[in-house]
Amino acid sequence: MKFFYLEQVDSTNKFAKENIKSLEDKTVIYTFNQTNGRGRLNRSWEYTGKDNIYATIVLKPSHKMEEKFSNLTQYLCVQLSKLFEEYGVKPVIKWPNDILVNSKKISGILAEGVIEGDRLKGLVLGFGINLNTTKETLDRINQPATSLNIETGNFIEPQEFLKKLLSRFCLGYDNFIAEGFSSIKEEYLKRFGFMQKEVIIRQPNRDICGIITDISDNGAIKLKLTDGKFQEILIGDILN
Repeated sequence: MKFFYLEQVDSTNKFAKENIKSLEDKTVIYTFNQTNGRGRLNRSWEYTGKDNIYATIVLKPSHKMEEKFSNLTQYLCVQLSKLFEEYGVKPVIKWPNDILVNSKKISGILAEGVIEGDRLKGLVLGFGINLNTTKETLDRINQPATSLNIETGNFIEPQEFLKKLLSRFCLGYDNFIAEGFSSIKEEYLKRFGFMQKEVIIRQPNRDICGIITDISDNGAIKLKLTDGKFQEILIGDILN
């Protein structure tokens, strides 16, 4: 992997998309000072201090968009969860790609495609990780949040953590591209904390309420609706 460090940037994903033509496959853009990060559904990702990770992986797996590429966030979610476990914490995956520890958000992931005409120019896989954050900073965020230093009681060296994560990412990446979500489904389900729970799933134009009964081989939620019918949902966020 090639590393591209920025002293400060509004958004690593935005920088990656604007420079996608000149960036090579598996280039990692990272900063410790991101001023305007974004999450899913256009939510902001709060800046939580300089000793945390704000990064984007540039990927150019092919010249056409394939369904499995949308599951790259879930693939990264599994690899990041495994790394958290090395630090002695128990991560819970909140579909599709948030990670919680003790019911508080510690990381979020956002994938975006860059398409020109009918040609895929590349994918940008952005992620923010709370490694070292004060309780006072976390208390200012508009949702329950935590950081790895608070959970472990130790300072976490950011660059060392990032290298460990990217090593894990690369190790299984080719297999994932070949086989898709089914290759990580078992590991994902082990850490998924919402099975058989009643949830509200927010989509761009509506909210859907139901009980999660399974996750399909393409990474979609299988939901039993309040009227007893079943529906697969590929896009959305669990609100509760």
